[in-house]
Amino acid sequence: MAIGVLGVSVGLAVGGLVLLAVLTWALHRNVDTEALRTADAVALLAAEDALPDPLPVAGGQVRVQVVDAQGRVRAASIDADRLVPMVRPERVDRHARQGITVAGERMGLVGPVRVVAVPAGTDADPLTVLVARSLVDVRQSTHVVRTILLVSFPLLVAVLAAVAWRVVGATLRPVEALRRGAEEITGRNGAGRLPVPGSQDEIHRLAVTLNDMLDRLRAGRDRQRAFVADAAHELRSPLTNIRTELEVAQRLGDRTDWPAVSADLLADTERLGRLVDDLLLLARLDEAPPARATGPVELGALLTEVAGRQLARPVEVVPPPEPLWTVGDPDELRRVLTNLVDNAVRHARTRVVLAAAPDGSAYHRVTVTDDGPGIPAADRERVFGRFTRLDPARDRDAGGAGLGLAIVRELVRRAGGQVDLGDAEPPPGLRVRVLLPALTAEPDPT
Repeated sequence: MAIGVLGVSVGLAVGGLVLLAVLTWALHRNVDTEALRTADAVALLAAEDALPDPLPVAGGQVRVQVVDAQGRVRAASIDADRLVPMVRPERVDRHARQGITVAGERMGLVGPVRVVAVPAGTDADPLTVLVARSLVDVRQSTHVVRTILLVSFPLLVAVLAAVAWRVVGATLRPVEALRRGAEEITGRNGAGRLPVPGSQDEIHRLAVTLNDMLDRLRAGRDRQRAFVADAAHELRSPLTNIRTELEVAQRLGDRTDWPAVSADLLADTERLGRLVDDLLLLARLDEAPPARATGPVELGALLTEVAGRQLARPVEVVPPPEPLWTVGDPDELRRVLTNLVDNAVRHARTRVVLAAAPDGSAYHRVTVTDDGPGIPAADRERVFGRFTRLDPARDRDAGGAGLGLAIVRELVRRAGGQVDLGDAEPPPGLRVRVLLPALTAEPDPT
């Protein structure tokens, strides 16, 4: 604020100097104009050889002389000297109109005097009309203006400083409230919201935007905490099983059934490895930008490959009527289908069907259908959350860690597609539909 007031003060000072200079110039110009008007009138009389004596003038601060080429005064006003010209002859250009400022003592006036010289007469008898006007009024006017400026300038600066302080203070008060709110939020570890001013201005929009950002940060922090807690819980379960198996084997000694123990430890280790791999994959997906992968993938061959890897239950594949090509990372798309087929096999009663077909001109549709219990409509969005299980009490070894569908959604989004859940036809059961971008032209095999 101090810099702003200083800038305004400098601007006012410069403006005052400019005003004073313009006023002085205008007053001098007015004096010259009046003197030239008088001189032109006297020159006209001189041209007609009708100079009165004394020369008539208006005002006591005006002197008029008519001087010949020899410097003699031919005519003069009543107060002008009749012997000595008001301006020395060598300073006067007898062939041009000019203005000269001289001291007033030479003609009995106080202060400086403005003298204008106008050629008059004839070529045979050249004359010069000298008209002098006192500059006392000009000096008094400029002095009055200068005094007013010097007196009013500090007062005006003080008033402007007070107004600026009030206006800037009122403008920055919402910003200070935002700062205090941010400080309080920092002290409460991010809890709370910033105050939103009632004015519909930039500060209001800034506060709303910052509150939205805080809400997103808070939601992200809550998700991160929940994710870490769930991950720790999921990692603790296989580690606890491994420790329990080893403690029991240590107490039994020679009676330990080591083949059974090693099989259990291997199962827990595999489950722990799958969980760590899933966590690392989700972390990588969170950090990596959503970008379309590079390679073309034929969906019919991919479905056949994924179905052939299922040993627990045969998976029926409905091949597409023609090759369906999409663009994506083959490993990521394979992971999508593997997770969906694993879930379907885990919950199916007798049958799992894997199919692919065109879905308009822009997408291809892949469906995974089972005849299991299905998922209620109210829970079909929630199951895509991380570590989500609809039945928390069921066996973790059979139900997994609750990361499969979360990974599916992230990978499908990266491929530029979408995934949703619906009822199997005919019911009961669940149908998972994945839409993937269609590659319009079949890739060149070369």
